[in-house]
Amino acid sequence: MERQVLLTGAYQYTEEQLHMIEKMGWKVTFVKNELEPIGIPTDQFDAVICNGLFLYNDIAEFKKLKMVQATSAGMDRLPIEYMEKHHIMYYNAKGVYSIPMAEWAVMSVLEICKNAHGFFRKQQEHIWGKDRSLLELTGKKVCIIGYGDVGHETAKRLAAFGTEITAMNRSRVEEDGVISRWLSLDRLDEALPEADIVILCIALTEETRGLLNADRLRLMKQGSLLVNVARGALIDEKALIRCLKEEKLRGAALDVFETEPLPEESELWEMPGVIISPHNSFVGDQIRERMFDLICENLKRI
Repeated sequence: MERQVLLTGAYQYTEEQLHMIEKMGWKVTFVKNELEPIGIPTDQFDAVICNGLFLYNDIAEFKKLKMVQATSAGMDRLPIEYMEKHHIMYYNAKGVYSIPMAEWAVMSVLEICKNAHGFFRKQQEHIWGKDRSLLELTGKKVCIIGYGDVGHETAKRLAAFGTEITAMNRSRVEEDGVISRWLSLDRLDEALPEADIVILCIALTEETRGLLNADRLRLMKQGSLLVNVARGALIDEKALIRCLKEEKLRGAALDVFETEPLPEESELWEMPGVIISPHNSFVGDQIRERMFDLICENLKRI
């Protein structure tokens, strides 16, 4: 019996790529818009490649489903509990976006430490004005919360600047020659007051939702930096705005938000020391190739 796979517009396939999947023995159905009921029988598919498909389509209607490949690094849009109960294999985009996300995190840290925005404004206004408040990264203590692919790639790059890196994770992190130490996530209150730079790379779950609440933001070191490349709901945004107004933090680089797009009326748009990116840190010129290779690899598993 022919195996069938449902592909969605969460990934832009070329004609050549579609033919490659067919040559692997798959009958391909493509649905461009996955963010609505797809309007076709779904009990025929053995595999699905998607992102937000199951937010709008009941996975229970996919009677033959054996595998789901997400095109995102996060798994919060997938019905994990159902898939585990029904022995459906599922995979995230492991390793696909970690390099550009790590590069974005490092860029943002440097921009804040070197006041790149301030110099850019002066350049636009033709002002020759020095800034004596710039920071070096050498010797700074970095706390990376979530040490999967993104956390590891970020640590590798920041280690080259002579930083001291603490990796925080729910499961133990083995010594990799990059980090200075590993702490379990339940020791977060201990790590935050010591860190000059805090970077969120952890998955959003019920356990991590609101991880940086008002109390924990107050625990952060005076003049520290916060970077979030994971999910907006990890941070209490209102509490963060208060911290920035009180100049508790030197700055924050935010690629993700509680509500996306970020509402036009949000105070974050105009706040000094805040870098805003429209959930764009994952973009790089090599992600399409890595994503397709991963799709093919996991389709071969069944």
